[in-house]
Amino acid sequence: MKDRKLSNARTRRQRLAHLLTWVVSAALFWMVPSFRLAAQGGGGSIEGRWLLDFEPDGSLQLEIERRSPGHGHSHGSSDYTAGDFRGLTRPTTKTDAPARFEMARDAGTITFEGQMNDSGGAGHFSFASNPEFVTAMKGLGYPDLSEDQLFSMTLHDVSRTFLRDLDSRGYKSVPVEDLIAMRIHGAGPAFIRELQALGYQHLPVDNLVAFRIHGASPEFIRELKTLGYDHVSPDYLVALRIHGATPEYIRELESLGYDHLSTDELVAMRIHGATPEFIPGLKSSGYDKLSGEDLVAFRIHGVSPEMVRELAALGYRHVAPDQLVAMRIHGVTPEFVGELQKLGYKDVAVDQLVAMRIHGVTVDFVRRMQAQDKTISIDEMVEMRIHGE
Repeated sequence: MKDRKLSNARTRRQRLAHLLTWVVSAALFWMVPSFRLAAQGGGGSIEGRWLLDFEPDGSLQLEIERRSPGHGHSHGSSDYTAGDFRGLTRPTTKTDAPARFEMARDAGTITFEGQMNDSGGAGHFSFASNPEFVTAMKGLGYPDLSEDQLFSMTLHDVSRTFLRDLDSRGYKSVPVEDLIAMRIHGAGPAFIRELQALGYQHLPVDNLVAFRIHGASPEFIRELKTLGYDHVSPDYLVALRIHGATPEYIRELESLGYDHLSTDELVAMRIHGATPEFIPGLKSSGYDKLSGEDLVAFRIHGVSPEMVRELAALGYRHVAPDQLVAMRIHGVTPEFVGELQKLGYKDVAVDQLVAMRIHGVTVDFVRRMQAQDKTISIDEMVEMRIHGE
């Protein structure tokens, strides 16, 4: 697969070497794999170069490098199907042959001319907006559509039908840039209808697009509902997806006894690596009733099953979770505790161990103090350090 992609890339570069004599000065992408050729200001004709590859799965990879008079260049690429074009037929031989086809949409028509063979082709394109569409859009509240906007609306098929369908779902007078984003990411009327049926009414366009980008699909929402997570906020639906708190992850946690975690806890646990693999080691060490918050704190501060076992071997069993965290924060390691025990300080309370580390009562300091007074206590040494002795 990698070799094929490299070969395709070389082929594209070879075609461009024959066809392009100018350099792209700005590449304005919306998001891979879809593209958006952003407004460059002003009007004027839109034209440029195109490059097309026929993919094994039957899709078409179209790259466009465009220019507008006085406004520089821009570049983008996206996947299409043969049905998106009029007059496009895949050649059956490797011999280049003249080609002419169109993308005819409600907003306008892009005409492609050039050379093509059975692997793809390249050439020149030009764009003509649809005057009828422009007039109709004025009546719908879009009086000043630029050629750049009309070109993007053509590429992404922002049509009057699309606007009417959005209007029927409660989305009126949506800004042009939002319309284009919705089409690019598939946040259209059908997607909105499914979300509304699940109780997500009147979501802002930003939420709809974020749902599509991150995979917060109706199927995902329905799975969460079956697990008891109903009416999850839009922001948390996206956060769950971003951080991988999937239904599978939730079910694994439930099997370990964590069946009432909040969305806050689920997200935090994923962020900090409190995984189902981490939990059994703690359970085997006697910590089988930890909260989600405790697990997150353990991961943040490095309280591991190994640390718990080493402390238990030194006599520190069933230490409270917050004390384990304090020990890690202040550097009360099993090694530190073991050295103190060798010096005769056994069964030192956790609070005293933490105080020693906070105030700089090191093992070396203890040795020096013992050399002067073999009966000196931990509290006395802490007091000495507090007062600068």
